[in-house]
Amino acid sequence: MYRSIQQFIENLDITKISEDRKINLEDFIGFIAQKLKSKETVNLNFICTHNSRRSHFSQIWAQTIAEFLGIKTIKSYSGGTEATAVYPSVLKAFQNIGFSVGRLSENENPVSFLKYANDAPPIVCFSKVYDHPFNPTTNFAAVMTCSQANEACPFVPGAEARISFTFEDPKISDGTPRELEKYQEKSKEIATDLLYVFSKAKELSK
Repeated sequence: MYRSIQQFIENLDITKISEDRKINLEDFIGFIAQKLKSKETVNLNFICTHNSRRSHFSQIWAQTIAEFLGIKTIKSYSGGTEATAVYPSVLKAFQNIGFSVGRLSENENPVSFLKYANDAPPIVCFSKVYDHPFNPTTNFAAVMTCSQANEACPFVPGAEARISFTFEDPKISDGTPRELEKYQEKSKEIATDLLYVFSKAKELSK
């Protein structure tokens, strides 16, 4: 793993997560712990309305933090109730941490890829609906990263669990002088929660 990313994760402070938030994360922890204990693949599909911001932050950090913790059976995906495009400040926030970011296509919904290590497979990143062929169709958890998607998707076909993992949309800062700063803060918030969730799940699965 690139040293700058490793240091970023090592500096995340899970002690700052509130007790109320920890309670909200219990279902997420329990789902992963049970899968790890039974030595099953943990497929996580992070779902947000437009699959443009929070769901991508979650997908990319989930795969990266799983590698950091040595959990090889976690596979992360993302989707939306509609497809738009990955917002540029999401990719910029990862790039500023040290991720290698590249493009596979250039159009209204470009396909990008991110790498956290030279020898790691790239994380492919583009906006798509949650049931796109790129995503699993069975044996996955639908992890809802925004309340709007939670309401718009009362039922996600093929999901064996539905988990609330919601965050405020960084879109409210778009076009302001603090846009990138706010995206970086949201990235760190999501990474901190995922480090806590995966660490606890790994501990409980032993």
